[in-house]
Amino acid sequence: MGRDTQGWDAAGRGTAEEMVAEARRALFVMFGFMAVVWALHLVNWLGDYRLDREFGLVPHDMGRLPDILVAPFLHFGWSHVEANSGPLFVFGFLAAYRGVVRFLWLTLLVAMTSGLAVWLFEDTDTLVVGASGVIFGYFGYVVLRGLFDRRLIDTLIGLVMAASFAYLVTVAVPGTPGVSWLAHLGGLVGGMAGAYLLRDRRGPVPVAGGEPAAAGTPAALDPGRAELHRELRDLGLL
Repeated sequence: MGRDTQGWDAAGRGTAEEMVAEARRALFVMFGFMAVVWALHLVNWLGDYRLDREFGLVPHDMGRLPDILVAPFLHFGWSHVEANSGPLFVFGFLAAYRGVVRFLWLTLLVAMTSGLAVWLFEDTDTLVVGASGVIFGYFGYVVLRGLFDRRLIDTLIGLVMAASFAYLVTVAVPGTPGVSWLAHLGGLVGGMAGAYLLRDRRGPVPVAGGEPAAAGTPAALDPGRAELHRELRDLGLL
């Protein structure tokens, strides 16, 4: 069989252009996301943190259960929001660059799993706010997404993030003082589940200038291998 080199080059450029476009959208989304978080904190600060008292998550209180969707966007003080902003932007961007819609569903999922873990198991005399549970959710999603999507680039990103930020897991274990480890653990579990639930379900990737892989070839028998070969070519490794 012959190979259409020009077709492969065109496919590689298209893939690179798509990734750049997705990254640009993710960047805009995260700038907007952070603007909302900081605007809410400014309003909260001007109101003597009344929003924390009214919308913070209170465990076991049925009337405060809907606050699991609000509490992640509130913070107790400037140092709190500053500490969360960097990780939130970085992991949020990495979670969003494969699709904004998937990112929004992921945010909803990890906010719910983090919030429910607090609401169900935290002490009743506790008030919980902050984005750290969502950050852990993004982290878990980024680490595992490449494995479920079968994308080499995302798998490599996940490995780098896991190696670089493995210490985060130490504040998601029982007994961690000064933080809501339940929020962290719930978000982490939600993010890992989201990597599977929100996995890419698209069919085989076209090869050789847009033509389907020939029947009986390794690419046709294993669409994941075709995707791996495509990404290796995009990286210049094949």
